[in-house]
Amino acid sequence: MRIAVMGAGAVGSFYGAKLARGGHAVTLIVRGERLPVVRGEGLHVEQDAGAWHVPVEATDDPAAVGPVELVLFATKAYGLDAAAQAMRPLVGPGTVVLPLLNGVDIAERVGAVVGMEPMLGGMTYIACSLAGPNTVRQGGVENRLVFGELGGGFSERGRRIQAAFEQAGVVSELSEDFQLANWSKYVLVNASNGVPPVTGMPIRAVLADTDTRALFVALLEEGEALAAAKGIRLPADIRARSIAICESFAPDFKPSLLVDLERGRPLEVEALQGTAIRLGEALGVPTPVNRRVYAALKLRAGGRPQ
Repeated sequence: MRIAVMGAGAVGSFYGAKLARGGHAVTLIVRGERLPVVRGEGLHVEQDAGAWHVPVEATDDPAAVGPVELVLFATKAYGLDAAAQAMRPLVGPGTVVLPLLNGVDIAERVGAVVGMEPMLGGMTYIACSLAGPNTVRQGGVENRLVFGELGGGFSERGRRIQAAFEQAGVVSELSEDFQLANWSKYVLVNASNGVPPVTGMPIRAVLADTDTRALFVALLEEGEALAAAKGIRLPADIRARSIAICESFAPDFKPSLLVDLERGRPLEVEALQGTAIRLGEALGVPTPVNRRVYAALKLRAGGRPQ
């Protein structure tokens, strides 16, 4: 399968590397000083089970690649609009676009630029980071990539992509009810990327303290209320599941928003807490804790000048 990775940061590079190692024709869209390194040396992947290397194609010009069968769209949410515009040369008849960003309305936002026909819904629970210009560190369990049709059900194109993932050893799940899976993740990610950056503490430390744990649970509850107002019936134990996932992380694990804050990078505040506030206003659901988190972080959402 001809595949392009738009937004070849840690997550995009990890999946691009796995797909290339699995025999697919993968091109990474890489910008800046990383491009010559990735193009010349390929990608190194470090996992708990061992390290490996794979050569990959790389360019900073999507037009030089042309239409592909699958685009993995893995930018940060704050760069979505510009990246979606830049991605247009990769999208032709029959192309499938699979976004892997944090946020509950990502496919719709990308689809507003390239059209909804190519869009699937997608997300991943994997923990990755860049340890160098062409080195990806994937720590802990290789959690699944979940994707599916936005309107539910299975499709031929979904099964075709699932087969490509299986060929490459990508841990994935083709979901019959993507919106349920999407909202289940959003509720978790919004909370786990809410309290830690406000407190400056890893998620396990947040959950170990009574007061900060209460804030975390309140964010989960607001997410549940938003999902219910959208007609999404989350599992009755969604809070317990979310807490259990976070308590399974290493004691020093920091969610992406806290890592980005510490490194002076832009923050995905609008895609997480900002979306919760806007949906709450539209649906008549109070979101006071999301508002407090948003207020605490929004002045740093643009990052710190270097």
